[in-house]
Amino acid sequence: MTANDIFQMVIYFGALLLLAKPLGIYMARIYEGEQVPPARILGPLERAFYRICGIHPDEEMDWRQYAAAVIIFSAAGMIVLYLLQRLQGGLPLNPQRFPGVPPDLAFNTAVSFVTNTDWQDYGGETTMSYLTQMAGLAVQNFVSAAAGMAVLVALIRGFKRNSAGTIGNFWADLTRGVLYILIPLSVVYSLLLVSQGVVQSYSGYKRVELSQPVIYDAVKLDGKGGPVSSPDGSPLREKTGVKEQIIPLGPAASQIAIKQLGTNGGGFFNVNSAHPFENPTPLSNFFEVLAVLLIPAALCATFGKMVGDMRQGRALLAAMLLVLVTMTALCTWSEQRGNPRLAALGVNQTAGSLQAGGNMEGKEARFGIVNSTIWAAATTAASNGSVNSMHDSYTPLGGLFPLLLIQLGEIIFGGVGSGLYGMLLFAVITVFVAGLMVGRTPEYLGKKIEMFEMKMAALVILIVNALVKVGTAIGVSTAAGVAGISNPGPHGFSEILYAFSSAANNNGSAFAGLNGNTVFYNTALGIAMFFGRFWVIIPVLAIAGSLAKKKQVPPSLGTLPTHTPLFVAFLVGVILIVGALSFMPSLALGPIAEQLMTGR
Repeated sequence: MTANDIFQMVIYFGALLLLAKPLGIYMARIYEGEQVPPARILGPLERAFYRICGIHPDEEMDWRQYAAAVIIFSAAGMIVLYLLQRLQGGLPLNPQRFPGVPPDLAFNTAVSFVTNTDWQDYGGETTMSYLTQMAGLAVQNFVSAAAGMAVLVALIRGFKRNSAGTIGNFWADLTRGVLYILIPLSVVYSLLLVSQGVVQSYSGYKRVELSQPVIYDAVKLDGKGGPVSSPDGSPLREKTGVKEQIIPLGPAASQIAIKQLGTNGGGFFNVNSAHPFENPTPLSNFFEVLAVLLIPAALCATFGKMVGDMRQGRALLAAMLLVLVTMTALCTWSEQRGNPRLAALGVNQTAGSLQAGGNMEGKEARFGIVNSTIWAAATTAASNGSVNSMHDSYTPLGGLFPLLLIQLGEIIFGGVGSGLYGMLLFAVITVFVAGLMVGRTPEYLGKKIEMFEMKMAALVILIVNALVKVGTAIGVSTAAGVAGISNPGPHGFSEILYAFSSAANNNGSAFAGLNGNTVFYNTALGIAMFFGRFWVIIPVLAIAGSLAKKKQVPPSLGTLPTHTPLFVAFLVGVILIVGALSFMPSLALGPIAEQLMTGR
């Protein structure tokens, strides 16, 4: 790694840490019902919304009622988004006159955006109308993110409360998350992105003349579209050219802001943030990748503030940073080593002083390797799924580290809310293991961790692992699954493994070589996304309800401090051991085997 690489990483992570604490404290004040400056403007809107919907924000729910509200709300959103896609051909704000989306793709997309996954088996500029993008996909970007944050807050209340039967009101938590956190941040980010040239328009696509037409030989066609043959039977060829290009437009900046801030990741255009209309400048690139981790990092401070001990939040943030910085550095190092197959062909992979050489396949020259690998690591750590480079074109080891970040359970920052509640479950497991070592009942934040909490935590880990492994096994053993592979051998296996890892962990990024827009993959990945989200949320809320009913236990000489460097190291060790034991065999069949085949 060069000094320039290290400098860019320091700037990125430094800016992240600088913004995390004040934003986190602000969010804690919102969820604790304190007055915040935006309430002077938005407070009447919040109260009017409650009156219209018949919501009583002060009436709290037990964990079963809270879970039922999450599922009912998500199911309703899924149905609405499915119908919006199917009927878009006859709806307004469709200047390109796109037809309705096919049933299997509409199902996959509806599940994807409602579960905060944003896996995309379609090209946005060729499939979705402006209405579908705004009223369907963008709306779910807001509410699916806010739902994840609400579940996290319910779990924090479980740790904080003493002998309580309730964990909050889902409708109030959801509304406040959207109104006071996501909308204000998205407005600011949208303006920043527009200032950098990200498009925001409601007009139709534009046809522009090329300054330099492209001329090439092509087979001559008759009036019916068939080839014209010469007397000897060979096809006639003629000079033809491309003199104009269709420029896609649309309300992109507003959706890109929330796709990044809400760790959604669904691109307005097909190639996501590698597209110059989504991500035109180095500054827009910095803003967008900073937004990926901004709220997940800030939620660590929210957690510390709400439980009354900021050290607890800093410990979790330190564990996340330790893993992410290491994975980012390893990914960057792997890509800068270059592609050995190209080196064997005599290809010069030295790209100049700014790039310092390496594997530039699938990467934007304007961003280079380090800005591509920072994004790849951040987006796979944060359950975001957006890309500014193609992970399918990374070296085997370069692609392994983003895949491993997903397979750790999307807890290294993870999705907004979902990442931290996943990390808290690993903290619970860590103190349980520590308790076994010293022969006493484990405690975390003054709550005894007993059999029920451990069953629920284990269930979360086992469910996601089973979805990934069973889905991958079906994909590689069926004709429909293998048909989607564009690269045979270990790389093809990696494509399927990555797809099911991304879907079950609600990440949304992909190895681009897999053809996912088939009935098989649209259905199978949709099922993985659905259960990967809601079969995790229900055990998390069950733990929240169980902890809320317990009394606070004062610390004693046998209590393990959970804010020290020792606990951080112990927590990281448990995370890596669980991840290695779960997925090392499958990684050995994919990226590791492919790396060994390169002879390097």
